[in-house]
Amino acid sequence: MPELPEVEALAGYLRQRAVGRRVDRLEVAAISALKTYDPAPTAVAGRAVTDARRYGKFLDVVFDGGLHLVVHLARAGWLHYREAFASTVPLRPGKGPIAIRVRLDDGSGFDLTEAGTQKKLAAYLVTDPQAVPGVAKLGPDALSADLATFAGALRGRRGQVKGVLTDQAVLGGVGNAYSDEILHAAKLSPFALTDRLTDDQMATLHAATRRVLGDAVTRSLGQRAAELKGEKRSGLKVHARTGLPCPVCGDTVREVSFADSSLQYCPTCQTGGKPLADRRLSRLVR
Repeated sequence: MPELPEVEALAGYLRQRAVGRRVDRLEVAAISALKTYDPAPTAVAGRAVTDARRYGKFLDVVFDGGLHLVVHLARAGWLHYREAFASTVPLRPGKGPIAIRVRLDDGSGFDLTEAGTQKKLAAYLVTDPQAVPGVAKLGPDALSADLATFAGALRGRRGQVKGVLTDQAVLGGVGNAYSDEILHAAKLSPFALTDRLTDDQMATLHAATRRVLGDAVTRSLGQRAAELKGEKRSGLKVHARTGLPCPVCGDTVREVSFADSSLQYCPTCQTGGKPLADRRLSRLVR
């Protein structure tokens, strides 16, 4: 799933490439992807792209006249920028990966695509991003929150720190991959309870969050959209590295699996050398 660094980089790429261009037309190929009907997609035609922003994991493409195309890429969504399209024929609704296409006046544009069968990519054409339910409920931004804001948000939601970090209503922008990386950098068990974290642990977690996300944004900015996924993978130390040596201590990276997700961690760095039980209902090491 694209998280804060990738969405920030996509916004930066659009600011460099698309801002100033006028929209030729917006085409919807996956009807279920567009969650709004007023304004209609035709309202974008002729408007210039004036900005691209990020709210948590939401991408906001801004058009003149106060229109916003706000997109959540979900687990398997992505943005593909095209210098030119192979055909000028409008897209037809179908079962392909393209959900929405935005054609610009210089012949370039971008496709919003989604792989797999679980189609959860969501796009909203609105006059105010706060009209998007997911944006309206976002907690403070994970990259910009100061320590007091960060600590208040996490302590306000008692739970296992892995789950709280990825709750967008608590903190905006962190998903499964970067939460693993942040907790590894902070040397915390993913199942530590937020209300039991000491002030020192909370400060370390805040610093790790800023560092991990900030480093990922720095690596990603300037990359072409097609290169971002590879850049993300190259920077990961524990996430999606089950069975490989931890690059910090050399211990084997372990995994805990759930019904539809998993987490990775290093026992030596994070749990005092004790493996976490990989059974959903087990008593877990904290």
